Amino acid sequence: MNAVVVEIKGVVKRYGATPVVDGIGFSCGEGEMVGLAGHNGAGKSTLFKMMLGIIAADAGDILLFGEPVRGRRFREVRRAIGYLPEHVALYDNLSGLETLRFFARLKSADPAGCKDLLERVGLAGAMHRAVREYSKGMRQRLGFAQALLGEPRLLLLDEPTNGLDPEAIHDFYDQLQQLKNAGTTILLSSHLLAEIQSRVDRLVIMASGKLVATGTVAALAAASGLPAGLALTPREGARERVKGALLAAGLVPLDAPDGTVHAIVAKPHRMTLLRVLAGLSGDLQEYTLTEPTLEDVFLHHQRGTTWVERAA
Repeated sequence: MNAVVVEIKGVVKRYGATPVVDGIGFSCGEGEMVGLAGHNGAGKSTLFKMMLGIIAADAGDILLFGEPVRGRRFREVRRAIGYLPEHVALYDNLSGLETLRFFARLKSADPAGCKDLLERVGLAGAMHRAVREYSKGMRQRLGFAQALLGEPRLLLLDEPTNGLDPEAIHDFYDQLQQLKNAGTTILLSSHLLAEIQSRVDRLVIMASGKLVATGTVAALAAASGLPAGLALTPREGARERVKGALLAAGLVPLDAPDGTVHAIVAKPHRMTLLRVLAGLSGDLQEYTLTEPTLEDVFLHHQRGTTWVERAA
């Protein structure tokens, strides 16, 4: 991993006797994009607020760029951090440009670059309109623009694509990739797991304030041992031969309403499946092997069940 930018060690935050963040620990390197996943109330937003020094941890250490968030130099360090909260608070009577210039002054960033930032996030044509006229997606874009003020080297993004349409989401992640390639470290939380599956370098999964798993999507899927789903479309008159071949290979065939034959393929059976498919080449129109998704991995770590068990 590149130089460590985020280092979180045994962090605890309680409200009363209830731990909201309970012994969390992980790190992020320079130029890394890490996804933070967890159900509502898992402690993701609380963790972000502790990383920004907005609220204090009850135990543990948080270091950003090697500096503790409660240290004397953190005020200076914080200027290198961009933050997009889950719910962006904006002044409705200001225009988009006035809003961004206001945040620039708060962050001691050069307001001369505000117009360029608004153009980058797709708000060039609306920069002089009052924010009260903005849609939810436009507000989210404006919130992202304020997070980019001052060319931050660390971005903390809490549910950043709320309200964005598919094209805007695509543009958003294109910009994140450019920032990542330039060395910016990005930590983003999202409940849209399919959206981030192919975009993050690593995933951190939280449940009830605890860290339950961390790693690449591929490594987490492999470690979970989740099975793949197989769907076969037999040629006319070949259904029973197809089902018999699956049974002989130790797989359980299931008839689906659409005429396909389904089976669950555990990892140890993958090579056996290849031999079965080779033997059935004349009896099949097509086949599909569906690997476990990030959502499957997430729910496995959250509930300890497979997607097969949940479907049953």
